Amino acid sequence: MERAVRAMALKRAEQREATRRALLAEGQRQFAADGYHHVVLSEVARAAGVTKGAAYHHFDSKAGLFRAVLAEVQQQLGERVATAAHRYEDLWEQLRAGCRAFLAAGTDPAVRQILLIDAPAVLGWDEWRALDEESSARHLAEALTALSAAGIIADQPVEPLARMLSGAMNETALWIARGGDPQAAEQALDRLLAGLRTL
Repeated sequence: MERAVRAMALKRAEQREATRRALLAEGQRQFAADGYHHVVLSEVARAAGVTKGAAYHHFDSKAGLFRAVLAEVQQQLGERVATAAHRYEDLWEQLRAGCRAFLAAGTDPAVRQILLIDAPAVLGWDEWRALDEESSARHLAEALTALSAAGIIADQPVEPLARMLSGAMNETALWIARGGDPQAAEQALDRLLAGLRTL
C-alpha cells in the first residue's frame, strides 16, 4: 500500500513537472514570436495542452510565466556563452569567445524579444539589471578577475569594468537584434577588448 501511494505521488509530481515544462516551452515560443503584450496566458495554456487553471497554478499570472521563461532564456544563453568559452584553454580566448557568443545571441528570436526588448520594459530596469547581474554580468566579472590575476589585463577594480563591458554588450546585442551587422560588431568588440590587454 505504501509503495502504491509513493508511486502515485511520484507520478503526480512528474505530471506537474511535465505541465510546467510544457507551459514554459509554449510560453517561450509565444513570447519570442509575438512579444509580451500580445500573449494571452489562456492561449499559452491551450496551445500547451493544459487548462487555464493549471497555468495559473504554476505561474500565478502572465508576468509570472514571463519571469520563469526569462530565467530559462538567461540560463540557455549562459550555457551557450560558457560552451563557447570552454572551447579554449587560453583565458583571453575564453573571454573573446564568450563575448562573441553573447553578441551572436542577438539574432536568436527568444533572446532578442524576451531578454533584450521585453524584459526591461515588463520588469523595469532595476529588476532586469539585477537578473542580468546574477547571470551574464557575474560570469563576465569572474572572467575579468581571472585575466587580471594572470596579468593579462591591468590590475584594476573589476566591478566598474564588468559593468561597462556588460552594458556595451547588451546595447550591441540589441543593435544586432534590430538589424545591425554581427560581423561589424565582432570587429568592434575585438578592438575594444584589445585595449585592455597588457600582455
